[in-house]
Amino acid sequence: MASQESVETVTKGTGFWRCPKPTTYTPGTCELLRGGDTLPLQCSPASSQRVLPSKQPSSAIYLPPILAARSHLRPARRCQANGAYSREQFKPQATRDLEKEKRRLQNIFANGKKPEERKRKPPPVRQEDPAPELDRFEELVKEIQERKEFLADMEALGQGRQYRGIILTEISQKLQEMEDIDHKRSEELRKALATT
Repeated sequence: MASQESVETVTKGTGFWRCPKPTTYTPGTCELLRGGDTLPLQCSPASSQRVLPSKQPSSAIYLPPILAARSHLRPARRCQANGAYSREQFKPQATRDLEKEKRRLQNIFANGKKPEERKRKPPPVRQEDPAPELDRFEELVKEIQERKEFLADMEALGQGRQYRGIILTEISQKLQEMEDIDHKRSEELRKALATT
């Protein structure tokens, strides 16, 4: 099948990478290139064709300085004159009290351990009238009431089944804690009555 297709011949210089043929120069151009001189900007045409002179842009057109074509690069001398390459001198500053650090190190070398700094005593706490403490028993009664209200709201929304087990467990825990508090109070009351 491959033999039936027409095979095109590949000319030299137009292969896979489409590399162009090496250009051939006239002997005069070769001499200029070997000599390292620059090529002339204008030369007389070697052929019979006339070269039309390129039109120069008329100088009558005025462009504002913003639109005028100019290089945005500054020469190195101007950059150095403006101080762009000068570095700021590092000025070290003491970040801690050097005298205190000296004393600390002297104590370490003399005693072999760090000196324990004097700890200031906290100022005495003013004793104000303590806020009346809420009785834990009363708190538990309020918490139980809140849980009953929550369960009633969930049953009204049709989700009581989902929360009933959790809420009843929490209520029973609160009731157990209330019983413990009641037992302790009754013991304290018996002891107080027995001593009097």
